[in-house]
Amino acid sequence: MSERPSVIVGVTPSQPHHVVEQALVFARRFDAGIVCVQVDSARFVVDGGDEGVVIAAPFDPDGGDVIEEHFDPEVIARVAPLAEAAGVECRFIATAGDPARMLGQVAESENGILIVVGSRRASFGSSLREFFTGSVAAGLAHRQRRPVIVVPLDPVSPETSLPWDESR
Repeated sequence: MSERPSVIVGVTPSQPHHVVEQALVFARRFDAGIVCVQVDSARFVVDGGDEGVVIAAPFDPDGGDVIEEHFDPEVIARVAPLAEAAGVECRFIATAGDPARMLGQVAESENGILIVVGSRRASFGSSLREFFTGSVAAGLAHRQRRPVIVVPLDPVSPETSLPWDESR
């Protein structure tokens, strides 16, 4: 377990920079590092490997082979310069399983003081995915002792009807 506090941030390959930028703001205010966590939700952890690499298998028996989970190098290339410019130590962990559960586990093992995630985009497709897979932010909010910060990815005006809002 790391003794220095960490801000845990869930990252995805297509996520905008401002989620990590907000995590860096919190890290600087709390004199903490950030730990970027990428979770493959189509797989589960079979074994913990060395240096943050895990061995993962697909949930679907026809879904492929057991593999080592590695952090997306393109995401590292985008995030590392942001952390360096902010003067914040940054580490990367790739894992597999339920994103909310795995972010919580990383927060426990890395002295996480809070968890930062991006919201989902306000679209029918994201609403449908959330119906089947659940909201990472909601899962974290109900299962964590530490604060969860949700950074809006694509805010819409208050007058705009959202796909999941039945009151309009």
